[in-house]
Amino acid sequence: MCDLFCPAVPVPELALLARQPCEPGRLEQGGTKMSRHQSRQALQLRGNKKNQKERKMVAGSEANRRLLERVAEVYKWLDLQACHGGDMAGACKSCGDCCDFEGFDHRLFITPPELMYLAANLGDENIKPMLSGRCPYNIDGKCGVYEYRFSGCRIFCCNGDADFQGRLSEEVLEKLKSICTEFQISYRYADLASALNGFAGV
Repeated sequence: MCDLFCPAVPVPELALLARQPCEPGRLEQGGTKMSRHQSRQALQLRGNKKNQKERKMVAGSEANRRLLERVAEVYKWLDLQACHGGDMAGACKSCGDCCDFEGFDHRLFITPPELMYLAANLGDENIKPMLSGRCPYNIDGKCGVYEYRFSGCRIFCCNGDADFQGRLSEEVLEKLKSICTEFQISYRYADLASALNGFAGV
């Protein structure tokens, strides 16, 4: 189970906000340490056949429609679980502090279906690179893409129960992995900066 509230080794099986030890310039993906440069190459959403397929799906097709529906179903299920979690889920103060990953000392990890869902709803051209330690969609302390926010954003709450959040994250990740399998998308577990920058070609 992942502890969201104290420094810990990142859990490569969870796509969630998790505190991590300070090791500048390095990521873990699938349990293997990589430099940030290597990870950006591995997570690039342009330039290889698999990534081109993902971008074509975002551009529009029947498969794309079904994929978006599946992700929307996962998010709806997740929001209901968080709602029913009561005190364990925590009460968000909408302060935006957790969007400052460096200041809050944690990182957000996302999967391809989540990024594809965001791109499909915002448009490819509106996918912003992440050039600092703060989420580029945090505007004046508020989430500018709240309706389409990632699963980790829906789960994490600074005053929530870490075990509850960890269990929920495990369940969500299995659902997202199943979407990757269903639509033959290469599963990748990426920190937000690498994912956004790869998609934006930065």
